[in-house]
Amino acid sequence: MKEGIHPAYQATTITCACGNAIKTRSTRNDIHVEICSACHPYFTGTQKLIDTEGRVERFRKKYNKKK
Repeated sequence: MKEGIHPAYQATTITCACGNAIKTRSTRNDIHVEICSACHPYFTGTQKLIDTEGRVERFRKKYNKKK
């Protein structure tokens, strides 16, 4: 690698709006994010399907595989 052309790679902390802090390494000092894997509904399993006009029920009925 050439000397003097690469940014400094240092320890940093990623801070979420929920208060979760993750220690990692990056070229930036501190990183602030709005949502992380600790509070995102997809990763926590709290994601809800909103059934508007019966779309979810029709989908499940249409593609329900019988054993």
